[in-house]
Amino acid sequence: MSRRLDVLLALDYYAPYVSGLTNVARDVAEGLVERGHRVRVIAAWHDRRLPEREVIAGVEVERAPVLARFGKAVVSPALVRRVVAAARGASVTNLHLPMPEAGAIAPFVRSPLVVTYHCDVSPPPGAVGRLESAGVDLSSRVALRRAGSVVVTSDDYARASRVWPAMAGRTAVVPPPCHERRPGEPRFRDGAGLHVGFLGRIVEEKGLQHLVRGFQLLDDPEARLVIGGDFAEVAGGSVVDQVRRAVDGDPRIQLLGFLSEEQIADLYASIDVFALPSVNAFEAFGIVQVEAMMAGVPALASDLPGVRVPVRETGFGVVVPPRDPAAIADGLRRLAAKPPDAEAGRRAARERYAAPTVIDAYEELLVSAAASGR
Repeated sequence: MSRRLDVLLALDYYAPYVSGLTNVARDVAEGLVERGHRVRVIAAWHDRRLPEREVIAGVEVERAPVLARFGKAVVSPALVRRVVAAARGASVTNLHLPMPEAGAIAPFVRSPLVVTYHCDVSPPPGAVGRLESAGVDLSSRVALRRAGSVVVTSDDYARASRVWPAMAGRTAVVPPPCHERRPGEPRFRDGAGLHVGFLGRIVEEKGLQHLVRGFQLLDDPEARLVIGGDFAEVAGGSVVDQVRRAVDGDPRIQLLGFLSEEQIADLYASIDVFALPSVNAFEAFGIVQVEAMMAGVPALASDLPGVRVPVRETGFGVVVPPRDPAAIADGLRRLAAKPPDAEAGRRAARERYAAPTVIDAYEELLVSAAASGR
């Protein structure tokens, strides 16, 4: 390590909330602490049952009161004030977008600024929803233009983003840190048929209704679909009722609900294919598909910017059009008939996306930003 940093990391939702964005921020923060840096996180106080201040795995976490909520978005003027004040003493400030407050924070940050741009926001239905989305995009553009560098998960997704012009020429591709889990037990396996799995929040953008309908086109009574993921504590609301209606009593399909860390390893050990049937461009990567790959499970992913990147880069799986149950069924049949080499897929995923490699890249970028003074 060339220099000890005082890193300030800011975002709306932080652990113990679970989402792809939150998990990336948490892994980066904890990974930097393990390398000897001091990391302070300022986030929105999205759940008042949590303490205002605490230390999590060596990371100093502070939560600012929330003034208003609009779907998944929170608005916190206190967050703006606290981040701007804390940035004065930081070696480098790292904002994780999208966050509505970013445009009000970035112009007043007096330490070198690195922005991690995860994804565009999904506009809620109606004129008000479109206005909210436009406001977040404007905030993102302001912050991106102020940043010395912008971290993106893939060039494929960044170039498809609505805010690409605000970051073009200053992007650094650093994929999300992905963890290789311990070997699990096949506790969710039921028979010898093809087992398909999903893990994630049960929300609209995941496209689970299409996965269910595609799976139901498989004429195999021994096939199984197991769906893991939270549908109780989800910002913006769950679509579990729609998924249940699509299941329509099919005994081959099981909704598991929230899974513990131990159960996640068991899920990967139980399935032959991991499915990520995302339906829009607001899913930028899909960490869970890479975790499955690291466990030796090929992925079926939607042909969307960012989401398709892990399959394309590793060759470990198939890419299918979004919202297309027939294409999903065909992809599953192809993977069942000719499974890819599990060890080669596992190795390719490790080489590109393993957490230590990714944290090394983040550390190098933040050290460089701090040294440049931009």
